[in-house]
Amino acid sequence: MPYLALPNAVSRRVALRLSGAVLLLGCALCALPGVARAAEVAGVQFPDKVTVAGHPLVLNGAGVRYKAVFKVYVAGLYVPVKSSSVNDLISTDKPRRFTFTMLRDIESDEFGKMFSRGIEDNMTNRAEFSKLVPGILRMSQLFSERKVLRAGDECQLDWIPGTGTVLTIQGQKAGAPFPEPAFFQALMRIWLGNKPADWQLKDALLGKSGN
Repeated sequence: MPYLALPNAVSRRVALRLSGAVLLLGCALCALPGVARAAEVAGVQFPDKVTVAGHPLVLNGAGVRYKAVFKVYVAGLYVPVKSSSVNDLISTDKPRRFTFTMLRDIESDEFGKMFSRGIEDNMTNRAEFSKLVPGILRMSQLFSERKVLRAGDECQLDWIPGTGTVLTIQGQKAGAPFPEPAFFQALMRIWLGNKPADWQLKDALLGKSGN
């Protein structure tokens, strides 16, 4: 039987119906329980939900850390309930996760110093800062041991009540946990404090905007 080409008008109607069906199917799949959706920032995927220490957390926001015009890393913040309140987001009553993925190579020594400066810039009480110095030095040392953080490397800072702040680099736990709640909160103020590392990133983590 010879091939019969469909008239152009019919072809267009068929194509439109097929594309509509595909779109509806995609929306239906996203709405199904257990089907994970993800946000994408600078090519890095952030799932809507993660689990830390058996507790479900949701993505509050994600964005890019810039230094001058260069993209340094992309970061995301996971919390039990979405909020734009810094105090709520850095509360230590339940688990939290701050995750970042490098977008360029950077010497670990320099990265550790950035952490130290970020904590110091957002501390108003010198006595409280002094208490955190041993933890700051230890975390800086953990980063320094890697020599270089390379583009694509992923790091996580998990707060787990009763355990402390757990640093994970490329899926491997780095050192012992940092047990002090004040240390985790000081870390989070690097990005969410009154003098954040990057104002655009702060807004993105607060869920106010993306970058």
